[in-house]
Amino acid sequence: MSAGLRRVAIRVFGRVQGVGFRYSTEAKARDLALVGWVRNRSDGSVEIVAEGDRESIGLLLEWCRSGPRSARVENVEVAERADGEPLEGFETRW
Repeated sequence: MSAGLRRVAIRVFGRVQGVGFRYSTEAKARDLALVGWVRNRSDGSVEIVAEGDRESIGLLLEWCRSGPRSARVENVEVAERADGEPLEGFETRW
């Protein structure tokens, strides 16, 4: 990963499943030219791994704090990640 890139692991908690959160996250990430993935977790949260320039990651984090219109975000946890699998494109994982 180059010095200008940032990779983060994000967990979003609240009413975030069954409201289009994954679909909307994928669309937002692609608009921001980020790579990574999004998936639902068994505990009801949504997990996101995203990589891109610092400004775009910041914009995604800001968006995650509210999500799509029908979501009700209660908490967002963010962890920096320096390692992990190579990422290409942005996808929804099952």
